Amino acid sequence: MGSIVVVSLASTILLFEVFLKRPIDPGSNPGPRIAKFKQNMEEHTEQRKKHWHDRYYKLLLLIPAILLMFSLVYMVVFYQTNGDFIYKDISLTGGTTITIYEKIDIDKLERELSGELNDLNIREIYDLITGEQKSIIIETKTGAAETKEVLEDYLDYELTGENSSVEFTGSIFSENFYKQLLIAILIAFVFMAIVVFIIFRTFVPSMAVIISAFADILMTLVLVNILGLKMSLGGIIAFLMLIGYSVDTDILLTTRLLKRREGSVNQRILGAFKTGITMTLTSLFAMGLALIVVSSFSVVLTQIFTIIVIGLGFDIFNTWITNVSIIKWYIKKKQGV
Repeated sequence: MGSIVVVSLASTILLFEVFLKRPIDPGSNPGPRIAKFKQNMEEHTEQRKKHWHDRYYKLLLLIPAILLMFSLVYMVVFYQTNGDFIYKDISLTGGTTITIYEKIDIDKLERELSGELNDLNIREIYDLITGEQKSIIIETKTGAAETKEVLEDYLDYELTGENSSVEFTGSIFSENFYKQLLIAILIAFVFMAIVVFIIFRTFVPSMAVIISAFADILMTLVLVNILGLKMSLGGIIAFLMLIGYSVDTDILLTTRLLKRREGSVNQRILGAFKTGITMTLTSLFAMGLALIVVSSFSVVLTQIFTIIVIGLGFDIFNTWITNVSIIKWYIKKKQGV
């Protein structure tokens, strides 16, 4: 009996010594396990995000491709129907513009004079705060003297320098100026393309930037035509400005993806998106606010800001779907993924 007790005591002492010498099981401490679980969850969430875009970024290219094809077909049909790429106002076709600083019923005026004045267009200028009409702008392809005479007969008083202003633009001058502006846009686009090729010196990323900028301009032009806006000289200048707005975020994105090495491709895309979308939305908000302010007193500025706002909207679409997908596809193929 005594020997059994001695053996049991010896076994207990041996087990105790082994337990003391054995390292502490980390499983007994929940802290590291919780931290590891959180890390795994974050990695799993990030993996799911990456997998979603990695799986569908090529399919997303179908959306801008279809929209671009529609825009090209629309412009071909539009040109065959109208003989030009845009609806032109008096400043591009030539004609007479008369501004009358009086309160006039424009609906009644248009009904009465539409048969007497060629291609008549009437707009009102109003106070932004009160909404009160301040003046009206009458545009027609009829000559200045005849237009003034017709308006004086309708209004039953003489149009003078105090109650009105008259402007006449010759058709030859307007047509020449219009052609020069189109050439200026073409030259600006070509130089933009050359600069992009010089910066990146790689065909596919450079073409992605150019395609995105071209799509911005083309889609904006299509929407402007669908809305029936008659383009003025200011509107043509707005398209020149749009070239610059179109390439800034594209260059930012392409630079981040090609010239930086830290982080994965998706992480670099996300970083570029945060910066680029902030830039674009800031410009969009500023232009939208300016559009609201000038719409009450300036037709030219209204058209300029309208075109830029539309173009910035398409820029978001083409940069973060079209350009991202093309460049990501290029990088993946280059890496052999």
